[in-house]
Amino acid sequence: MPLQEYARKRNFKKTPEPGIEKTEKSSGRFVIQKHAASHLHYDFRLEWKGVLKSWAVPKGMPYKKGEKRLAIQVEDHPVSYIHFEGVIPEGQYGGGTVMLWDRGTFSVVGESLEKEFKKGKLSLHLKGEKLNGEWHLVRLKDSSQWLLIKADKNMKPVSVKEDDHSVLSHKTMKALSQSTKIWDSSRKSTKLQKIKASATLRSSSKKTVRFPKFIEPMKALLVEDAPAEGWEYELKFDGYRALAFLQQKKISLLSRNQKYLGEKFGEIQEALSSLPIKDAIIDGEIVALDSEGRPSFQLLQSYLLKDEKPPIYYYAFDLLRLNGKDLTKLPLSERKALLEEVIQKAPEIIRYSGNLGKNVKELLHQAKKRGLEGLIGKRQESLYESGRRSGSWIKLKLHQEQEFVIGGFTEPAGSRRYFGALLVGVYKNKKLHFTGKVGTGFDHKLLKFLHHHFVRLIQVQCPFLNLPEKKESRYGQAITASQMRKCHWITPELVCQVRFSEWTRDEKLRQPVFLGLREDKSFEKVIREKAV
Repeated sequence: MPLQEYARKRNFKKTPEPGIEKTEKSSGRFVIQKHAASHLHYDFRLEWKGVLKSWAVPKGMPYKKGEKRLAIQVEDHPVSYIHFEGVIPEGQYGGGTVMLWDRGTFSVVGESLEKEFKKGKLSLHLKGEKLNGEWHLVRLKDSSQWLLIKADKNMKPVSVKEDDHSVLSHKTMKALSQSTKIWDSSRKSTKLQKIKASATLRSSSKKTVRFPKFIEPMKALLVEDAPAEGWEYELKFDGYRALAFLQQKKISLLSRNQKYLGEKFGEIQEALSSLPIKDAIIDGEIVALDSEGRPSFQLLQSYLLKDEKPPIYYYAFDLLRLNGKDLTKLPLSERKALLEEVIQKAPEIIRYSGNLGKNVKELLHQAKKRGLEGLIGKRQESLYESGRRSGSWIKLKLHQEQEFVIGGFTEPAGSRRYFGALLVGVYKNKKLHFTGKVGTGFDHKLLKFLHHHFVRLIQVQCPFLNLPEKKESRYGQAITASQMRKCHWITPELVCQVRFSEWTRDEKLRQPVFLGLREDKSFEKVIREKAV
């Protein structure tokens, strides 16, 4: 159904619902909106080629395997509706309260969404804040009526409290119905962004929002291929993610696991204190640059070990609060416009991370040519979703690289001192799984530095679930029972960054290289990154 049908049913002078705007053809997100119209129901929407394919589900989502619910296909909605929450006035089409009940990403099990849709049977894997699992949508005799069926396995039903809880505003249906504020951030005109940003910056808020001690940073979803359209791209930095909390010239520079970084990077903290603002929360990354101006995690480690003094910078890419105002519900384009104005006169060590453009193929080509790590793609209408990996931000990597937990080390051989190789792993179902031995990427000083940390963490018990292994891996990454007697085990709390060529079939690392320790990520959150 074309969007003209959506527009025909609505008077946009009276309804707060988003109008039809030119939208890039993008896919991959889902949203469920709880809708108290003439009858309470749930609207299930899938983002596909620049529209939201939509179904009304009168009795809500099924949770038990094989359970079926009627789903009535309705008109396509604009993509901007994915952020809509509020009250549609009485007398207007769909009049009543709309809650953003769940949101996330989906993937099609089988062929493409287009082919499966034409067949009248969609198998969908949903990954949301409330729903996780597989559901089927089956059309009944070429009509607008479908069956929504729970597949794969049973899911624990959403609690009564969760069912009456918005994932956007965290309000109940009753609270939303009494509120006049509409959480529809996508209707802002891009032509007015700079003007509105300047006005917001100059104005003083009468109602100051309480200054938070910490905000968990928004996360990017790893993807294999770039979406065709609808994204702006920034450089993917290879450094320490850091949130800067500025309040009355008092600065707290915190890592994503709330570790204080101010002592390690005092010059950055001092530069941030010079910004002419009352208070702010900035999201960015601390980066060390090599002689060709490329971010280098290994150089950042050398800076921390005081081996070298490479130039370091704080690249700011988001603004979450300014002068008492919470900006997380503004679209990214407006937040970045404000950020650019805030730091335009900042010291050189504070830099603005701007958009590189939309031509992802050319940007990836240039990034690869220059030896960079990759790109971060962001939807310009996206809100700041603290702690979430919703799919509104994505990352494209040019190298295989991620964090691993150190669970032990081997004896040194030959002329090497302190240790031979690190034994690393990732968490799966809250258990540490061995993924390989890392024996390169160290110099003598680093070997000594790491061994000093290991000594205080020595333990008798092997921390890995899957050791010893029954047979030697074809890539030499397995550890046999006899080899285990020569291993030293440590409490698995140290996180390191490792670059490698690929994952093997038996889920081990091929050609791993140690890059450095990570103090900005909690060990229990280290899992294998899988692109979608």
